[in-house]
Amino acid sequence: MKTKPDYKFWFVVGSQPLYGEETLRQVKEDAKTIVNGLNESGKLQYPVEFKLVATTAESITKFMKEANYQDEVAGVITWMHTFSPAKNWIRGTQLLQKPLLHLCTQFLNHIPFDSIDMDYMNLHQSAHGDREYEYINQRLHVPDTIVYGWWKDEKVQEQIAAWQHVAIAYNESFHIRIARFGDTMRDVAVTEGDKVAAQIKLGWTVDYYPIHELVEAVNAISEKDIDRQYEELKEKFELVEGDNDHEKYVHAVRYQLREYLGLKQFLDDRGYNAFCDNFQDLAGLEQLPGLAVQLLQLQGYGFGPEGDFKTAGLSRLIKVLADNKKTGLMEDYTLDLRQGHEAIMGSHMLEVDPTLASDKPRVEVHPLGIGGKADPARLVFTGSQGDGIYITLSYFDDGYKFVSYPVDAKIPEKEMPKLPTAKQMWTPKVGLANGAKAWMYAGGGHHSVISLNATEEQLKELARLFKVELVDIDS
Repeated sequence: MKTKPDYKFWFVVGSQPLYGEETLRQVKEDAKTIVNGLNESGKLQYPVEFKLVATTAESITKFMKEANYQDEVAGVITWMHTFSPAKNWIRGTQLLQKPLLHLCTQFLNHIPFDSIDMDYMNLHQSAHGDREYEYINQRLHVPDTIVYGWWKDEKVQEQIAAWQHVAIAYNESFHIRIARFGDTMRDVAVTEGDKVAAQIKLGWTVDYYPIHELVEAVNAISEKDIDRQYEELKEKFELVEGDNDHEKYVHAVRYQLREYLGLKQFLDDRGYNAFCDNFQDLAGLEQLPGLAVQLLQLQGYGFGPEGDFKTAGLSRLIKVLADNKKTGLMEDYTLDLRQGHEAIMGSHMLEVDPTLASDKPRVEVHPLGIGGKADPARLVFTGSQGDGIYITLSYFDDGYKFVSYPVDAKIPEKEMPKLPTAKQMWTPKVGLANGAKAWMYAGGGHHSVISLNATEEQLKELARLFKVELVDIDS
């Protein structure tokens, strides 16, 4: 999935001059060993770069300023190897605009009972250095993340890796650019929001384009380009003509590919990575984009239906967080209310994200009883099962709020041969009734994002970074 720079993370160690040069040299060597160990662990997707042992307020402030202005630096990792007076960190931490992880660790994972002396004690003071440092972070209301444990432990490395994805998502949020084709669906409340507030709080740019500009891009796509895309489609998916006339089927699929290529070129030429459309505003298009939207989501583009720019931005954000794996737009549709079988079946008219598929998606063409356009092609598949999270972004008089709960994602108990859409089932971990009521009391809407590769803890950290309230419906 395309993101901006090749991200990396800077590692800084806290200490003070009183220990002497010999101790500080050893601190530096130990820090380099830890950084090399993290990079070689195979757990971290993004590299960590050792920068310095910081012993003065001036060096810390300079370091934080540099971290802010290097676009490829996604966040800062601090380690209080020895005692670092926290007043030295105040100005630099106040200036830092990147995510911050406090690694509470120790170079060795044991106390050398037979040989421990005061030299060792001076060199290993994380136990109270951590508390001095974290006190000032809390007093400054810094939304840092604490990872506690030995740096060689896999669990610790996995927590750092999970935080890296949070930091990348936070940075990428300020590069989310959403193109709106048409306005929001008439008379619908949940699709509305404050675009300026979205840019202030989340970094999203939201721009309007009349549908005729998209139509021009779609109509400009060459038949040769569609030919190449059709061959790629046959390699990736199963093409099922069903009851359709062959010529009608091929035309419907090719037109969706025309829309896909036109949308992609339009977005890429203008630097957008998310978009929304509206089935009430399709003048000049033969079909409501279905397969076209699904192919774009497969590549990491965010999408919102019915003019919902909030869901377009949210889906892009969570896709980055989840590395574009098993994550995408979802909407509550039909309920199973039988005791012992309680579940929600989610779907959408055409645009369910194929990263969620547990089987090989099929390219099918069926009528669509909304929008008044030709029968559209779409990918039909069954979703996946496992632990996941379900998230929406709602706008209220007092601003934006995330609403979320953890879910048990499921596959249907039986086949649904007459339902020509993709489908994903889930049950809130707090129970269907409890989860649904809490969701509605919180003002959560019907356009959401489901992810089986992001966690509730990562979402909490993102919300803290954005300073946006998270209504967490958790067991």
